[in-house]
Amino acid sequence: MTTPFSIATVNVNGIRAAVKHRSEENLGMLPWLESMAPDIVLMQEVRATDALARKALQPALDAGWHLAHTESEAKGRAGVGILSRQEPTAVRIGFGSDEFDAAGRYIEADFDVEGETVTAASLYLPTGAALATDPAATAEKDREKYDEKIRFLEAFGLYLDKLLGAGGQAVVAGDWNIAPDERDIKNWKGNRKNAGFLPHEREWVAGLLEAGWVDLARAHHGDVDGPYAWWSWRGKAFDNDAGWRIDYHLATPALAARAEKTWVDRADAYNLRWSDHAPVTAQFR
Repeated sequence: MTTPFSIATVNVNGIRAAVKHRSEENLGMLPWLESMAPDIVLMQEVRATDALARKALQPALDAGWHLAHTESEAKGRAGVGILSRQEPTAVRIGFGSDEFDAAGRYIEADFDVEGETVTAASLYLPTGAALATDPAATAEKDREKYDEKIRFLEAFGLYLDKLLGAGGQAVVAGDWNIAPDERDIKNWKGNRKNAGFLPHEREWVAGLLEAGWVDLARAHHGDVDGPYAWWSWRGKAFDNDAGWRIDYHLATPALAARAEKTWVDRADAYNLRWSDHAPVTAQFR
């Protein structure tokens, strides 16, 4: 891979739905892939077996793209993948967790960039849930989701510490399911007690940044609202840009120093969306 190069991340919300032609105007993910021409695409919520994912992406694979993918042991859920123009030199699934490595939530690959190794990882962090003010009123399924996210954050945080400590050029991007601060949700006041904006979740991300990880979009866009990359399908969230910034790139300092710009490929209209998430791309020199 030569420089400059770009790494995009997108929660595809089901790869088979993402590539489907919905109308003459909305042709799905594949035309986006061809027109935007990123070098690497980090995908989340693929929600398909490896065979079905490859079938859905066959036109891209026929055109020379390479796919590394891991499905979830829970059928029809999660799943992450890496599409790349260049074949990776190595692929690793999971982060050494007995509980989460088979859940289709993390995959990373190494790429040769003019003799240097760049590691790109796709992350789909659990959504989690909020607890009721009265613990006894919390539904069992919500308690399970809350606890699952806590365990994931603890285990994955340790892995990120090791990855950062290695001192290499790495980026972890994807659907983090945590908005880091008030600038990252249009209606932050109304979401203070909701999963994705809970105090302990934001503190966890803040800890990563304090340790040395660089939030590329925030570094390049500065102190502005957003830019958002997820909007609910419901109501007028997209039209009113009432979104969340939960899709982002965290890079090691060595790679962040090479970042030139980041942007969100927001669809021009609601009916032109092929996912409820928009791709977020970072370009490196």
